Amino acid sequence: MDTLSWLLIALPLAGSAVLLLGGRATDGWGHLLGCATALGSFALGVVLFADLLGRPAEDRAVTQTLFSWVPVGQLRVDFGLQVDALSICFVLLITGVGSLIHLYSVGYMRADAGRRRFFAYLNLFLAAMLLLVLADNFLGLYMGWEGVGLASYLLIGFWSHKPSAATAAKKAFVVNRVGDIGLAVALMVMFSSAGTVSYAGVFAAAPQLSEGTLTAIGLLLLLAACGKSAQVPLQSWLGDAMEGPTPVSALIHAATMVTAGVYLIVRAGPVFNLAPAAQVAVTVVGAVTLLFGAVIGCAKDDIKKALAASTMSQIGYMVLAAGLGPVGYAVAIMHLITHGFFKAGLFLGAGSVMHGMNDETDMRRFGGLRKVMPITFVTFGLGYLAIIGLPPFAGFFSKDAIIETAFGAGGVKGVLLGGAALLGAGITAFYMTRVMLMTFFGDSRWHDNTAHPHESPAIMTAPMVILALGSVGAGALLAVGGGLAHWLEPVVNPGGTEVHHVIPVWAMTAVILTVVAIGVVIAYRMYATRPIPETAPAGSALTVAARQDLYGDALNERALMRPGAQLTAGLVEIDDEAVEGATRGLAALIAGTSRRLRGWQTGFARSYALSMLAGTVLVIGAILMVRVW
Repeated sequence: MDTLSWLLIALPLAGSAVLLLGGRATDGWGHLLGCATALGSFALGVVLFADLLGRPAEDRAVTQTLFSWVPVGQLRVDFGLQVDALSICFVLLITGVGSLIHLYSVGYMRADAGRRRFFAYLNLFLAAMLLLVLADNFLGLYMGWEGVGLASYLLIGFWSHKPSAATAAKKAFVVNRVGDIGLAVALMVMFSSAGTVSYAGVFAAAPQLSEGTLTAIGLLLLLAACGKSAQVPLQSWLGDAMEGPTPVSALIHAATMVTAGVYLIVRAGPVFNLAPAAQVAVTVVGAVTLLFGAVIGCAKDDIKKALAASTMSQIGYMVLAAGLGPVGYAVAIMHLITHGFFKAGLFLGAGSVMHGMNDETDMRRFGGLRKVMPITFVTFGLGYLAIIGLPPFAGFFSKDAIIETAFGAGGVKGVLLGGAALLGAGITAFYMTRVMLMTFFGDSRWHDNTAHPHESPAIMTAPMVILALGSVGAGALLAVGGGLAHWLEPVVNPGGTEVHHVIPVWAMTAVILTVVAIGVVIAYRMYATRPIPETAPAGSALTVAARQDLYGDALNERALMRPGAQLTAGLVEIDDEAVEGATRGLAALIAGTSRRLRGWQTGFARSYALSMLAGTVLVIGAILMVRVW
């Protein structure tokens, strides 16, 4: 089993290559190959997981060096893979949920002329994300990191004939390049200070590095995480990314791209543990983003954008937990896994609604769909109960654990972080109840001449049912007996630190459920007891701001784009006036000198002979003068 880890990546990568290079000859069966490679990678992941289970805790790390990748001077990087307790969790999530999304896409993209190319990009996405989590060094992680960025660009802009999709793809790509600078510079700092970019080497050298160096590395890694995981201030691309096909949204939000930042922070835990300032920055980013995304989700009428804002908020919970150090790493990963089930289910449910509603996404034109789409209603509803944290659904175990851990930080820090997480839980209950009520309850608000809602085919509903089962039971399965925490302990928390409970667990649970109930009741009164207008009312200033994503784009334009444009214009002016001026001046000098020298070229032999005689006289005269002196 030690030598099979490379196949996890090779299978979907080979599938992508065959579908892209095979061209239209693979149109008839390309989707089948795409699904087969994803399922094959999942099956192999299960086998490797079983192999790790059979090993003692201290031996649950399998490394495989494939070849020497960068043997340059003092920098030597082997292309190696590492399957351990942390990476196998991501492998199973990526390939398991990813395979269900592949199967769903067979039905969702049935009529699309580019279906084969779509499956090639899905396979590429899986391969890149698997490389990211399986690499045994930061350079290999960076390679997968950039591959994920490329795949997301291709999939978000899959329908590039739509200007909005093309723009969204470019926006996601550019915003992520800003974050990627952080990871690239962090690699340079690691090599200059530790002499290596391997996990083992960097973590072994970390205790000998200065706190300033470790803080710099931590902040640079946080910048990278903000880009991939859509955290403030690099969150603006996530909502626009909904322009891609809905299975893409599910893959990005549940199993691949946005989880990469959380993985990076947890994997680099030994660095963050020695850099308290960087840890504080991580918690602040997570707390701000979880509230930022929750507020935006309250005002979105587009079902996919409401769920996108929800993802931003839920990833904020994970980042907050990861910033709390060893005590928070396991709960961050637990919420990441449970979120993978219920968020994938919610997005696929949204896609099912769109499939039955002629691609309509405005919830103000839904209503009463539970009657005509019963399977979608039940599966989406189970995902809803999981995300708001109602027991015994998955989110109850993972999100409550994050809130308890945040309060357990103690002092003012614990109050602020725990209070933010608790408030976010109430807002989450509000906006998700709003989505449920506007979509599935009340009177129908669609027009018979534009939509004929119907249930989706079995190839789409079957993955939704499986994800719904995960939304119900995954949390309890991971939490029972501290199962996931013990499993991850050798990697993320060797010391086995316990959570400090400022109040009894049952009391904290009661408080959290009360806040959640308040959010549900407020949403019910606003959207179940009153008619829902077809056009959104003006609303308060906060509502207007939330509809505009709390002016994230406007802030980026003022803070980054305009100054960047002015800087570029200034550099162009310098280039035109100084560089081009100097170049033109030099060219004019050479041209003038050439014209003068041409005057000496008369073509008369006597002139040349006279010049030679004069030159000879000058040379002889110089020699005589030297001898006299």
